[in-house]
Amino acid sequence: MSIFELLSLDGPATATKLAERLGENTGTISRHLRHLAQHGFIEEETDRGTKRERWWRRVGVANELNIHDFRDDPDTRGALSLYLRELVQHYFSRVTNYLGEDWDDRWRSAGTVSDWRDLRLTPDQLAALNAELMAVIARHTPAPDAEPGPDALPVVVQLQSFPRKERGTA
Repeated sequence: MSIFELLSLDGPATATKLAERLGENTGTISRHLRHLAQHGFIEEETDRGTKRERWWRRVGVANELNIHDFRDDPDTRGALSLYLRELVQHYFSRVTNYLGEDWDDRWRSAGTVSDWRDLRLTPDQLAALNAELMAVIARHTPAPDAEPGPDALPVVVQLQSFPRKERGTA
């Protein structure tokens, strides 16, 4: 997941560069790169590098997991649960890294870690809320060939919205 994220956020890299960033050995990273490529998540950049120095990039398709397709399958339920727990841990790590980094006041005041606890929605309303939020993100997502501004940095938007069980009611 960390390799895939680095390729997604920072663009193409070699196993050596990824190993340095992640504090892992190159052999382990290479094995994971081949595994990701085997399953179609990444591909080799054949026009770059040498036989010894292979560059890898994320493929240009969206990856979407519909958990409803797997939740009721006893053969995949355990793997799905593990994957989702790792994904949430990954999201948590992003936030803690951001909070621990030194940012100037403009960036620090532009970011947010927020939550809203006073919503009461039906499933349809929650789905509509998520669709609207994703449409806002889509409007702010630049075209692949767009040139970012001189002070632009990569930005990660994390959204978690879910119902919770009411506590203290019979």
